[in-house]
Amino acid sequence: MDPVLDRVAASCAARGAQLTPLRRQVLALVLDAESPVGAYALLDRLKAERPGAAPPTVYRALDFLLEQGLIHKVERLNAFVGCVEADHGHGPGLHHPHQFLICGTCGATQEVADEAVTRAVAAAASRAGFRPARATVEVEGTCARCVAA
Repeated sequence: MDPVLDRVAASCAARGAQLTPLRRQVLALVLDAESPVGAYALLDRLKAERPGAAPPTVYRALDFLLEQGLIHKVERLNAFVGCVEADHGHGPGLHHPHQFLICGTCGATQEVADEAVTRAVAAAASRAGFRPARATVEVEGTCARCVAA
């Protein structure tokens, strides 16, 4: 994962933002998680190496990572996932369209970026006279693995 984190750090630096060791560690924890991870679960993992870590420590790092477009918050789960495009150099104000498919059985969450969904949401908003600033679509259902089981 170090090459990904190195690219992210370079991308942040190019924008004048700093991926501090703590922010890098929190990002690594989010990216390593097999499913969306909550702030307090991150804090528990962080305390293994930083015993003095407190909730504000994690929340500040998460805020930075969200602002930089490196992670997403899955509102339905109140948890965080790494952006599938985290090392592609997009940054603040460059939030790409994304949707989440959330398995109600196992909790697996997959990020997809389907432009047709984005266009459909934008068209529906326009018909309602609404100007969306950003949209995240969260779809709950059953993943392929759970369907097969």
